[in-house]
Amino acid sequence: MKRLPELEYLGLPPAQQKLYDVRLFFAELPKKLLCGLKKIPSGIGRFFAAVGRFFSDLGSMFVNGDVKTKLSFFIMGFGQFFRRQTGRGIIFLIMEALFVWFMAGFGLGYLSDMSTLGTVAVEKTLNDYGLEITVYKDNSLKILLYGVLTIFIILGFLWTWYTNVKQNYTAQELIAEGIRPKSFKDDLKSIADEQYYKTLLAVPLLGITVFTVIPIFFMILIAFTNYDYSHLPPEKLFSWVGFENFRTILSTDVSGGSKFAFTFREILIWTMIWALVATFSNYFLGMFVAICINKKGIRFKKGFRTILVMTIAVPQFVSLLLVSKMFADEGIVNSMLMDLGWISSKIGFMTTPTLAKIMVLIINLWIGIPYLMLITTGVLMNIPSDLYESARIDGASGMKQFTKITLPYMLFVTGPYLLTSFTANINNFNVIYLLTAGAPKTMSYEGGAGQTDLLITWLYTLTMTNNDYKMAAVIGILVFVVVAVISLIVYNLSPAMKNEEDFQ
Repeated sequence: MKRLPELEYLGLPPAQQKLYDVRLFFAELPKKLLCGLKKIPSGIGRFFAAVGRFFSDLGSMFVNGDVKTKLSFFIMGFGQFFRRQTGRGIIFLIMEALFVWFMAGFGLGYLSDMSTLGTVAVEKTLNDYGLEITVYKDNSLKILLYGVLTIFIILGFLWTWYTNVKQNYTAQELIAEGIRPKSFKDDLKSIADEQYYKTLLAVPLLGITVFTVIPIFFMILIAFTNYDYSHLPPEKLFSWVGFENFRTILSTDVSGGSKFAFTFREILIWTMIWALVATFSNYFLGMFVAICINKKGIRFKKGFRTILVMTIAVPQFVSLLLVSKMFADEGIVNSMLMDLGWISSKIGFMTTPTLAKIMVLIINLWIGIPYLMLITTGVLMNIPSDLYESARIDGASGMKQFTKITLPYMLFVTGPYLLTSFTANINNFNVIYLLTAGAPKTMSYEGGAGQTDLLITWLYTLTMTNNDYKMAAVIGILVFVVVAVISLIVYNLSPAMKNEEDFQ
């Protein structure tokens, strides 16, 4: 596809500009991917060059270092003790002692067992009274979990060890130049002064590592095992299976025994439809409600906003469960319709596949519109009124003002929110699970999935009901990939990214 000259592009109507941007993006996508692939070897080369420089620096510090610095390679804190940095030396020495104690008594055993994830799960033996008892031996889950923990502790220790060596060599150079190295008292003052940002970031960084990074790494490793209901510790062991789980869920052959690939594709399609419809229906209807309420001449604006906010003031756990009961086969809606004589048989609002999908989309409007109304109200109030006055003087209709002034401004300001709302709807667990719990179920789907299940609710069913942790981990990885790819593409096409200078 040929790129248009800038003047010709600016002469296109806004709708055609957007269409041209989308077509150009996908036309140039293979070229961009090829350029990215070409950069991979150079990136790998830079990585290994950085690793080489790292080891070269270490070698240089060892060769050029004095006895104190060289001994610090093996006994952490040794150089600090003899350079009047006793506080640092004690801390480094304690950390090395704790690491050796941890590895010798705990970590090394689990790390060595990670290759097999255990060999014997249980063993039958006789107790002192001659009765047979069960003795639990290896536990694959503990081996994997503590093995991952050990890997991160090793990485943390290596960083600490390098810091110890680097500080020793730096202190050696300062003394050679006649400068006194910082004392432990100076370090404490620095922590509360120029290094205070590190103090503030230490706890959040530790929390992110412990509660986010390590669990994600653990989940990724689970995807390469056969950890499911047939291999539940401590009675049974699970083992490494490589990419077998990914082949199962991404296979194009669904005629065999496994239907995971078919189920995944069907649920992925519904998840994308749900995310698109839920996001844009809430967005435009919420904007429409905000425009109507903010229109001049409308009375009781605060009252209307309060009524709408009431729908989100009640916890979703309460409101959605109540709505699901209302539209159940034996619910109040069916009962009222039958009492009025409007229907002769009950309507399967939540048990008919197509109708259930329509219902969750409609009920989601009831929850989503108030949020968008509040957000867009604030944005609408910030649009300069002079723009509308000028448009009215030029004879622009209300629709023309909306398409030329309101919508471009809204898309620019709320573009990032629109993207985050889309990704949030992909992982919208509450609405689907509390309304239908994935129902209606079908035998054509694998893993207990239902017709209204999203990937996130199917993942929940696989883990909490089916104990199929390996496939749940694979789905978790694939959801991340889908969300990441879509987010990057949409963000790069959004007005907030491309036309920032237009709203300066």
